[in-house]
Parts: sequence; C-alpha cells; structure tokens
Amino acid sequence: MTQTPELELTIGPPAHGGHCVARHEGRVIFVRHALPGEVVKARLTEYDDDARFWRADATEVVQASTDRVNHPWPLADAALAGMRGTRPVGGAEFGHIGLAAQRRLKADIFTEQLARLGKIDRRITVEAVPDESPDGLGWRTRVGFAVDPDGHLAMHEHRSTTLVPVADMPLAVPAINALALWERDFSGVDGVEVAAGSGDEEPLVLLRSTQDPPGRALRALAEGIPGASVAVLNPDTGSVLRLRGRTWVREVVGGHTFRVTGEGFWQIHRSAPRVLTEAVLEGLQPASGARVADLYAGAGLFTAALAERVGQTGSVLSVEGSPAASRDARRNLHGRDHVDIVQGKVEKVLRERRPHLDAVVLDPPRAGAGRETVRAIAGTGAKAVVYVSCDPASFARDVAYFAAAGWGLDSLRVFDLYPHTHHMESVAVLRPL
Repeated sequence: MTQTPELELTIGPPAHGGHCVARHEGRVIFVRHALPGEVVKARLTEYDDDARFWRADATEVVQASTDRVNHPWPLADAALAGMRGTRPVGGAEFGHIGLAAQRRLKADIFTEQLARLGKIDRRITVEAVPDESPDGLGWRTRVGFAVDPDGHLAMHEHRSTTLVPVADMPLAVPAINALALWERDFSGVDGVEVAAGSGDEEPLVLLRSTQDPPGRALRALAEGIPGASVAVLNPDTGSVLRLRGRTWVREVVGGHTFRVTGEGFWQIHRSAPRVLTEAVLEGLQPASGARVADLYAGAGLFTAALAERVGQTGSVLSVEGSPAASRDARRNLHGRDHVDIVQGKVEKVLRERRPHLDAVVLDPPRAGAGRETVRAIAGTGAKAVVYVSCDPASFARDVAYFAAAGWGLDSLRVFDLYPHTHHMESVAVLRPL
C-alpha cells in the first residue's frame, strides 16, 4: 500500500472554504487545520500531478501560532487524528483557533472575496452574537448523523466516505445532547436528523429510511427514545411519517410562532432567527403601507416580521421554492390577508408576476441568487434590497450582478453564527445608484 505523501509547509493567508494557502515548489496547496504563519507537517489528501492545486490536512504543528488553542472536540482535532493516522470528522474545522482569531480570519476571508469577486474594497469586521457562550459551543439546533454498519451514530471523516462513531456533539444545544442518541442501535436506518425548537416541545428525531411502511424495528426504536418526537423521512419520496409525538418543531421569534416540519429549513444557531430578523428590519426600515417581497422565504421567518411592520395597508409577497417549506409558511402566516405566499422558483415568479415593489428581502441558498434573479429584482422598482447570505463568495458575485444593474452596496454586517467552523452569515443593504 502506497503511503500518503507528507510535507513540511509554511502556512500563508486564509482562503474561503476553511483552508489556508501554502506553496510547495511553485504549487498552491490548500491546507486545513492550520493557521497563518505556522509551520506544520501536512498529509496530502488530493495531489494529482496535473491538478491546478493540491489539498492537505495539517497533522503536526512544528511552529505554532499564538492563536492556536486546544480543540474542544477530539474527533474533529486534526492533530489527534494525525497521531491515529486518520482524518478528523468535518464540522468543526476552526476549533483549533481561539474565537477572537476565528472572527479575524473570517473577516479577512470576507474582505478578500468581496474585493476579488465583487470589486468592492471594504474592510469587514465579524460580529459575535451578543449571547454567545464563552467557549462557542452549544449553539446548533439542527444536527445530522450517518449510521455505521454496527448501527451507531457516526460522522464522515472530512472529504471521505469513512465513518467514525460519535459519542457526543459539543456544538449542539443541550436538548440534543441530552437525548444520548449515540447509546441507541439505529440498525436499518440510513441517517438521523435532530431538530430542537425554541418552543417548549421536545426535540424531533427524524429517521432516514426507505422502508415503506416502516417495520416493527423502526417503531420499536421510536418508542425507545424518551423525551423526543420521532418521525421517518423517506428520502426517495420526501414523505414524513409520524411514529411518536409530532412531525414538526415549534419556533418562537419576536412574538411570532412558527411551525417547521421535518427537514424544513430553519437557521441552525439558537440565536440566529432573532439576530437576523433584527438586522433585516434595521436595514430595510419597512414603512406602514409598503409593498415588500420576501424571496427564498422558507417557513416565513422574515415574512412574519415584514407583515407586522407594513400592516394591513401594505403587502408582502413571500416566495419559496420548496413545497414543504411553502406549506409551513402558509400555516405560519394563516389569517394574514395582506401576505401572498407563492411556491415556485423565485426568478420565474418575478418574471411572470412582474410585481411593483418598494423593497425586497433576499435570502438565497448557499449558491446565491444568480444573475437572472438579480435582474428580475432590479426590474421591480424596489428602492432597497436587504440581502441575507451564508456564503461570502456567492454574495460577492451577486453584488457584482447588482452593480451591473446599477445598484450599489450601502451597508454590510457580518455575524459569527457558526463558531468553530469557517461559515458566517451576512446582512447587506443594496440600493439603486
């Protein structure tokens, strides 16, 4: 068996995606689990001779940065994995970095992406969530696990099909860890998703299985998980079948109550719905009687806040592509006659309806909105767009599309809603020039 090559590298600046840049004999290498200025030994994970760049994982620190700390999750610790000759699990790739330094690196990455892809030179700062825990743990309200051949909950090694059994999830909120699901036998289940709502109800455990109908073993498994609702999600059909309790969780934000079913989208940081809603309203300042749109609206988080602000004399067009999320939105916004909930592709709905709007909230998936959607928004007559993004690269590209349509970036805030990972969330205000 050929041994994986290992190099000693001096680490350069951070790069989007959770890496830092190093160079070896003129070739760029994207290295994970390192810090700028460090000297590390790194095991190559992708290194074809004809590749434009290589990838590597730091396995041993020769000269450490002063920003390096002990990783809070041993399974995600690259140094420990290197000693074992394995790879760390994904999901906490910045855990070896102090929280303040994590935010500085994220700011550097966002600044670089905005300059390179959006052609905007603006120094970014990344804000900590006001009620963040001092260790940056216990914030995830949604987690997902694979199931290994022995029926144990597991996670994948980074960029690998290898499964590693887990016995805790330090990033998850206490209500999820309290279920101790790693003590259960999930044989016959393809995967497990867990959601903990901010309401008073118990968490929802969603079992991925193509058994139709679910057999006795799955029903017995559901009965053996106290303190949780349990349902089965068939990934082939998208159907969700209740086994115990509810098929949804209740979320409460700013006096509004939301029902989010199955795998319906919801912000995963426990404070994100409140923080982002406040930032959206502050940026948009919707007036009574205004005509606004909430695009990629999900279960209606921003729609509800906008509907309250514009009042019955205003209107909200809420557009969502997912049928399940759109159904959630209809339940959550029931009785608000000035809200029009439409299920469909955003660009298609805007093209066919040609709405005349005063303002838009745009919260696209990680891939961004894209040129066609940006053009459609620019044609609505809106005087402001509040853009909520979870990816600096796609955001910067979309900002360039807005610039081509005659719009400029007015304000921008970036929040550290994913501590110990490279991810971040931004809220920007764009206006026609």
